[in-house]
Order: sequence, then structure tokens, then C-alpha cells
Amino acid sequence: MSQAKHSTISSLIRYLMAFGLMLVMSSVFAARPAGEIGKDWGDPAGEECVDCHRTENPGMTMEWNHSAHGQAGVNCLDCHKAEEGDKDGWMHKKQLISVIVTPKDCSRCHQTEFEEMDGSHHSKGGQILASLDNLLGEVVGGPEAVNAGCKQCHGSVVEIGKDGKPTPGTWPNTGIGRINPDGSAGSCTACHGRHRFSKAQARTPDTCGKCHVGPDHPQIEVYNESKHGIIYRAKVDEMNLESDKWVAGVDYSVAPTCATCHMSRGGDQPKTHNVGERISWTLRPPISQKINLVKLENGDEFDVKEGGEIPKVGDEAKGSKVVEVLTWKDRREKMAEICSACHSEGVIDGHYKQFDGVVDLYNEKFAKPIAAVMGELKKAGYITPAPFDDKIEWTWWEIWHHEGRRARHGASMNGPDYTWWHGIYDVAKHTYMKWIPELKEAAIKKDGNDKFAQAMLDKYFKPIEGHAWYFEGMSKDQIDKVRKGFEARYGKGALK
Repeated sequence: MSQAKHSTISSLIRYLMAFGLMLVMSSVFAARPAGEIGKDWGDPAGEECVDCHRTENPGMTMEWNHSAHGQAGVNCLDCHKAEEGDKDGWMHKKQLISVIVTPKDCSRCHQTEFEEMDGSHHSKGGQILASLDNLLGEVVGGPEAVNAGCKQCHGSVVEIGKDGKPTPGTWPNTGIGRINPDGSAGSCTACHGRHRFSKAQARTPDTCGKCHVGPDHPQIEVYNESKHGIIYRAKVDEMNLESDKWVAGVDYSVAPTCATCHMSRGGDQPKTHNVGERISWTLRPPISQKINLVKLENGDEFDVKEGGEIPKVGDEAKGSKVVEVLTWKDRREKMAEICSACHSEGVIDGHYKQFDGVVDLYNEKFAKPIAAVMGELKKAGYITPAPFDDKIEWTWWEIWHHEGRRARHGASMNGPDYTWWHGIYDVAKHTYMKWIPELKEAAIKKDGNDKFAQAMLDKYFKPIEGHAWYFEGMSKDQIDKVRKGFEARYGKGALK
């Protein structure tokens, strides 16, 4: 073979290889689906968006292309196109667009999901902006920590500059309770990340763990130590996370995720984007209470604590008509129905008995008496009306806001270590070894003696049987019971 011929063949091979690579790349980045622009593709002008972003932001384009949106022909403009008069609209390549895609924007195609989410606990996540948490962050910490910390989960109030673009101090933000320029609350991309919008991603516990993590809401840590979490990690490839239906006990049976229990189909329960609908206890405040749910005609909803007056269907409440009422028992039955896809009635009833027992223990033995004393301290002038300027307030904050929540969430999700060592143990230790000494210090500082503190303990703590060991010492029967257990396991004389 002549050298020239060989060179020609080599060049042809290189050309074919390059052409093949181009075909592969074009298939990766190609707009989907193939077909008529404007008919199969959504907004015709979106083709130009894709062509440009394919070069400028290839990763973004690839994510979109692999998404259900991309495969169905939903393009950039279908989501990002703004209307005249939108405060967050600005001209880009002869198109009026908005960087922010709000739940209201998503509702053009996902109306049911929007309505369920709009009134839910998630959409109200931004209300932290008026809470003690936010005061602690803004004043004790600093606004910068709040912007990059608290608001990235709870959501910022997105501000728009004169150019129609969101301001750097409030954007980027995918907080679940974000307050958007169009008046809507929430962010679908908090769970369905841009630009893939994956169902599978939203169903994984790791997605929820972005925000439900840490000392005050350790749900992901509790889940990971629970039997459910252990099995999920071992068998995640059997979870069928991309399923359209994703029904517990039908499409998968390995283990539940957060989405399984709070949002997805199971038993006779339909799927929902209202994450709080199946919650019967509130585990967030200093003292837990069972909660009834009232849904309104305007799409909003609110909780009524056990013992409070519950409006009836048809009544007017908070400026709208009541359309549905779910008692705490109704909500619990909804959750139990999900559990029944994989568990027997006895297991479910046993779980709730254990869970309720821990919440009641925390409430009655610790939270209620401490809260009562804190109120009397403030009323009598032993601490100031302002929060966080007395040491005892910090201790109480951590008892309920951190340790008490860990205990309650641990019990709710079968996390034994979080129920005890990270939970009730810490609650007890800091009650007896920090809070009570600080109570006496506050009394001595004002009066020169601890008579007020002793009176508070006599009034609120001594009547509770569980505190008898602290005031009177552990009884001989209590010690003997433990001694017998030790000796049965480790031999006579094991407990000194």
C-alpha cells in the first residue's frame, strides 16, 4: 500500500472517529424531543436559549436535557419567561425573562402539587424570620450567617433590584419557605434540584437532610441510625426511585424514606405535597402538643392544638371558609395507613405507644415545670424581659430546642441513640446539673439567698414523682433492682 493511500485511509478513520464523537456529543446535548419547534417543543424561541446555553453552560444544559422536562420538550422559556409588569422581569436576548422560577410558575403545569404545597408547613418555612431563631441569628450571630445559613433552608424574602434581577444578598436561594416576588411562598427546587427536577432526588432522605439535620432537627441523623435507614442504604438499588407511581408495598418494599411517610402513596393514602398532613404531634415547640389541621377554601391551612376550639366545615376562619378538618387522630390514621403497607397493626400500635410515652415523659417531667419556672422568673424580675441575656435562658433554649427535639424526633423515627443519649439523657443532665444551679444563682443574685429558687422547685418539681431521686436520693429498691440486673449479667458484686 502506498504511503499516500495509507495517509488517506488514516485521515478518513480520524474523520469518522471525530464525526462519531460529534454524534455522541450531540445526542447528549440535543434538545428533546425531536420534532416540530413550537408543537413538540414548547415556546419556539426556546431553541435559541438551548443553543446558547449549550455553549455557555454545558452542565446546566445537560441536566435539563436528561430531565423529564427536556425529554418532553419543555424548554427554558416555558419556565423562565416573564410577563409585562413582573417586578423580576428583565430583557435578555430580546426575551423578557426571570431568573426565579416560583411555585406559581410551576403551577401552570403542576396545579395540584402547587395547591398542596402552598398551604403546607413547608411553604411557611420562611416564618422563621419572625421567630426567636432569627433573632438569635441576626443579633447574636450576624446577618451574614443568617443569609448563608438560616435562609438557605427556611427561605429568604427575595428582593429585586432596579435591573429586575434578584439582589445578591437574597439570591441565590432555594429555601423551602422562600418569599417570591410574585407573592408565592416556597421553592420547588428545594427538593427537585435545578435543572434535572428529579423525582428520584426528591424521594431520597439525603435531599430532606439538607435542612433536617443538626442539633435542633436531626431527622436525617435519626433516620440513618434507624432500622429503616440502615436497610435503605443497604438496598437502595431496590428502591425503584424513578417510578412514576412509587407506591409503598407495590413498587418497592425495602424501606421507607422521608417522602414515603410524609408525601407518597401507600395503603389507601394518595400522594400529597402537603408534608404536615400526616403529623399528629408538633415536636418543635418547648412543649409538644397534638395538633388538629384546618384547611381553608383559599388554599391556606392552620393547626389547632389539642384542647383548642376547632372550627367546623363551612365556618369562617381567618378570612376564608373551612373546607376540611383533620383531627390529630385523623392525621395519625393517615400515617398509620402508610405504615400498614409493610407493618402489622401490632407493630404500628406498639411504635406509637413508645413514641407517645417519650413525648409525654419529656413534656410532663421536664418541659412543663421548667417553662412554668421560667415564666415566674421573668414575672418576678429575676431575669429580664429580653431573650438571651441571662445564662439560664441559654440553658433552657438548648434543653428544649436541641436536646428535647432530639429526644422527640428520635422516638418518632425509631432512633434509640437520639431518643436517649443525645436526647433525654442530655435533657436530664442539663436540667439537674446546669439549669437548677443557674436557677439558684439567679435567686441569690437578686435576693442574696436561694429561697425563691427553692420555692419554685417545691411548687413545680417536687410533686412530680420522677424527680424524687434528686431531692431524696435513689431509693434502696431502685438501686437493688439495678444491682440484680448487673449481677445476673456480670456476676455477684458487679455493681459496687
